[in-house]
Amino acid sequence: MAEQALILAAGKGTRMRPLTARLPKPLLPAGGAPFLEHQLRALAEAGVTHVAVLVGYRMREVHEALGDGQRFGLALDFLVQEEQLGTGHAVAQAAGKLDRNFFCLNGDTLVTTETLRALASAKSAHAMAVAQVADCSSYGLVKTHKGKLASIIEKGAEGPGKINAGIYRFAPSIFEVLEALERSPRGEFELTTALEAVAKQVAVVDVEGDWLDLGRPWDLLTANALLLARMEPSIKGTVEEGVVLEGAVHVAAGAIIKAGSRIEGPVWVGPGATVGPNACIRGATMLGAGVKVGSASEVKNSILMDGAKAPHHNYVGDSILGRDCNLGSGTKIANLRHDGANVYAIIRGERVDSGLRKLGVILGDDVKTGINASLNVGTILGEGTIVGPGRVVSGSWAAGSRIL
Repeated sequence: MAEQALILAAGKGTRMRPLTARLPKPLLPAGGAPFLEHQLRALAEAGVTHVAVLVGYRMREVHEALGDGQRFGLALDFLVQEEQLGTGHAVAQAAGKLDRNFFCLNGDTLVTTETLRALASAKSAHAMAVAQVADCSSYGLVKTHKGKLASIIEKGAEGPGKINAGIYRFAPSIFEVLEALERSPRGEFELTTALEAVAKQVAVVDVEGDWLDLGRPWDLLTANALLLARMEPSIKGTVEEGVVLEGAVHVAAGAIIKAGSRIEGPVWVGPGATVGPNACIRGATMLGAGVKVGSASEVKNSILMDGAKAPHHNYVGDSILGRDCNLGSGTKIANLRHDGANVYAIIRGERVDSGLRKLGVILGDDVKTGINASLNVGTILGEGTIVGPGRVVSGSWAAGSRIL
């Protein structure tokens, strides 16, 4: 059993922009809580009592969100990585802090207690989890021999295969291996190099249950759906007469569901949120604290972060709205191409296939739209963008854009 853990949560999450422009990646919300909280709860269920969280980007926000860990039944320490010099360098920051077998998780990885227990029971000094994927070209392909690690192919592999899931169990001896690392050709200290150096001591186990790596903004929708599927229904807020609730629905204390509204779970409604009157929410949807979905508005398979509003005659499908966004009356979001093909989005100047037939928009914090604006499939708007009345918007727009 591993009673200690390390979570690597220091990165800037640039591939998740604009969602991470003002919020560290591990605090992105899914399934009713910041992503990092789900990891902490899984670790606690697996018998962990002490977790070191490696922070860097917007570290104060991570510390404030998690506190001392008492509400998770954990003791938390925060380690600071001043400069990001690779995954090997990140793990090495815990040298002298963790003195027993410990789990190590990438802070953007969905993990189950079952996977952690499988790693803990592996008969080897170290262990790593692998996940089966249809296309391993974006990951490190893991080769094994008699249940132990043989090699990790970082580039050039294609097609189906088992890839590095970013979930490990290490003995303290890993720090000696990390101390001897040299920089890779790209100038970083690679954890995969350390793993290959002790390959015969690394057991390889398959992930059990849900697994996901948050690589692109829309991956947060997948994570949200997986997490909400586990949710137990709970009504702590106010549900007026004339409301229809189907499936698993959570209504937090202080939230209100007004008359004439319909909610088809799984749906999570956060504290202080307002739905209706006469609104429709379909699964898998998460409404954060203070969110408003108003009269004649419909939301499905979406995340509305704290303070976001779709208050009048809006449609929001397969989308993520950042904190304090506001959709003008009649603003509609398209989420399906007429030809039924996958939706593409522009990420850092590159046209990327989302792999999804249905994808609406990704809005950073504080985006505002005018009345009757239309946002096309795969549109990404940076934080603080303003869209004028009646505008039709496509593509990717930088923070603070004025589309008038």
